[in-house]
Amino acid sequence: MSSPIDNEAAAAPARPATNRLVNTAARLAITHAAPRIETRIAASQLPFAQADVMLPHTTSRWWGWTHYGIFLPLLPKPYRFLNFMTFIGATGTACFDNDYLATKPDARNTATVLSATAYGDDHHYEAYDASANCDFRPDGSRLAWGDDLVIERKHPEYTVAGRYSHMSVDVVVRATDQVSYFTKMPIYDHFSVLATYHGTIKDIRGTTPISGLCTVEYGRCITPQALTRTPLRPSLKLPVTFFTYQIANLDATTQLLLTKVTGAGATLCLLSHLRTLGGKARVFEKTKLEVLEYADKRLVDVQGRRMRVPRRMRWTVDEDGGERLLRLEASVDAPFRYGHGQGYVSAYTFSCAWGSRELNGTGYLEWIDLEG
Repeated sequence: MSSPIDNEAAAAPARPATNRLVNTAARLAITHAAPRIETRIAASQLPFAQADVMLPHTTSRWWGWTHYGIFLPLLPKPYRFLNFMTFIGATGTACFDNDYLATKPDARNTATVLSATAYGDDHHYEAYDASANCDFRPDGSRLAWGDDLVIERKHPEYTVAGRYSHMSVDVVVRATDQVSYFTKMPIYDHFSVLATYHGTIKDIRGTTPISGLCTVEYGRCITPQALTRTPLRPSLKLPVTFFTYQIANLDATTQLLLTKVTGAGATLCLLSHLRTLGGKARVFEKTKLEVLEYADKRLVDVQGRRMRVPRRMRWTVDEDGGERLLRLEASVDAPFRYGHGQGYVSAYTFSCAWGSRELNGTGYLEWIDLEG
């Protein structure tokens, strides 16, 4: 799949608004119910102990969708990053569902893979029928999206084989016990485990060895989509309308995660996580994102939907006592790859003031903005 063309003049249908009742109910849940059952801060400071929950749940109607992800945020040029971003099941959310890809006759069997780098014009974004052309072992030991992507899992070891039209990828991943939770509730788990990897990319340039820090990620969630075979009407989808997740390896052993998610007029997640090989994971709630400049033209996807994307951003992270921990300024300078739900992935060059250190590097960016 080729990346979309920046063309604001292209036909662009308006995105449907969420039903007022759904929006109100979601806001009440976010404001009043979620804080009572959310334990992500405490869990992010403990050793990882949930490998046994990393199951595909393909026949569950409680866990309506699952997500497996392996993200390599720092590759040699021209690749810069590599992601394996997957869903099993339709999410029932405004920002992640692409109903034109929904499996028939049952949208709940929809599975997707997004895998991209910053190199070239092509990337892989495809939908699959989980009941027909995928192999998701109930214990999660083997996960296959057709013949395109196979993840074999025996925690803490993971092997990944991607066979796409434009490149082949083989990666061996070893997870640590450092985990960062974006949410941890009885109805929704979503976490990232610090990991290391080595492997190769094969394409028209030849064979490129790769190694470094990466992440192993998993999510499972209930959804109203589990109640029906047909895609939920856009107005009834859960009103998650902005999502960004970013990864920056600050040095050879330290990784920074930056997350902001909003919906129903409220903030669902605004956190930064800092973890170091051989050290402890930390989580910071005093996190701020500023978009300093947007790209001149909005991106237009294959359905004609427009989206604003950032050109320059600033993140600031403070300690609990108010002392500045770090400031990271980023300039997006890689192609945007469509298929992260209704949004995109890309890379940026960053400068970071971290304590007394001044750092420069490249980071991985996920971006969905239905609000602007």
